Amino acid sequence: MGSAPSKGADVPERALPVVVVMGVSGSGKSTVGRALAAELGVEYGEGDDLHPEANVEKMAAGIPLDDEDRWPWLDKVAAWMAERSAQGGVITCSALKRVYRDRLRAAAPDAFFLHLAASHEELAHRMADRTGHFMPSSLLDSQLAALEPLADDERGAVVDATRDPAQLARETSVVLHGL
Repeated sequence: MGSAPSKGADVPERALPVVVVMGVSGSGKSTVGRALAAELGVEYGEGDDLHPEANVEKMAAGIPLDDEDRWPWLDKVAAWMAERSAQGGVITCSALKRVYRDRLRAAAPDAFFLHLAASHEELAHRMADRTGHFMPSSLLDSQLAALEPLADDERGAVVDATRDPAQLARETSVVLHGL
């Protein structure tokens, strides 16, 4: 006689959603995103790496991006998300406006947005202290002006970006496994 199947053996494990770690420059998207991907055991994607060179050059020159600059980039982020929608993943993307997040959700309808929020003072301090990033601190005000916080009907959470990234990753993992 064979052994009995383990409890729940015929119930497939539900895949994790793709998580978009969002927020303005300096909020810690890359740090938290890498920690969260490691915690979840899923692939990590750096949204900044998907920017067209023209966008990087524009931002490096201190010129804010407009919607027309952002659409091709958002389409690349959305394609990354769609490719990982079955197994989950974590990608960084400012996702400043609701319409941008809607575009990303069209590619991965179960996406979860983790919005890292911090004070202007904290963000400016972080941006001034970092090296090797194309985004100058002079663009912080334009990003904050464009930011539309997550609405109540959007799947996600707003968290304090000044908290320990590893702790944020652990807590977010618990939330995601409970969805």
